[in-house]
Amino acid sequence: MASSANMRFAVQNAGEVSAILVRPQGAESLLVLAHGAGAGMNHPFMQSLATELAAVKVATLRFQFPYMEQQRKIPDRPPALTAAVVAAVDAASRAAPDLPVFAGGKSLGGRMTSLAASERDLDGVRGLIFFGFPLHPPNQPGTKRAQHLRLVKLPMLFFQGTRDKLADLNLLRPIYAELGSRATLHVIDTADHSFHVLKSSGKTDAAVLQELAKTAATWTQAFGRLNS
Repeated sequence: MASSANMRFAVQNAGEVSAILVRPQGAESLLVLAHGAGAGMNHPFMQSLATELAAVKVATLRFQFPYMEQQRKIPDRPPALTAAVVAAVDAASRAAPDLPVFAGGKSLGGRMTSLAASERDLDGVRGLIFFGFPLHPPNQPGTKRAQHLRLVKLPMLFFQGTRDKLADLNLLRPIYAELGSRATLHVIDTADHSFHVLKSSGKTDAAVLQELAKTAATWTQAFGRLNS
């Protein structure tokens, strides 16, 4: 069983945003989970991922970026997005002070979390998790969006699909190699940016969600024990 609580917290210079804390019984860690550019914290992927993470004892704090809270279609500029990440981490730490905290998110949410971590210390955060890091615009290969990753000192777990049009694995692998022991790459065969897989993979989308959750839980267990 998991409990769910609606929350609100303030973001610097951007008003208040909504959040949902899902905490399973026996939770071992808490993941601050930011949404992607085109859909908010209640998108089916975000809801399903939170449910699967709860099943493996990972609590989640999903939250809205200010533009999504205000029902605007265009994402905020990076300073507002990273400010929301910082505020969400603080809210998570206050909501569950007994749990080791991790942060990350889907696509834009993950990238803004890493940008925040490259610019400042995310107080208490043990590591970052990216569910589809958006390395470049669709079918426009490039690595500029990853330049800040070398400034991130935290451990990082990347989930990437082989059919992700926003992340050419041939460009990603050298970046992971440069990050060294800080980075772990988990590739999902035939998955696209939304982690939909082809029938030829032998997996279902539901099985992929479970794989994401179980892998994330194992990873957080390792780093959650450090310095605890």
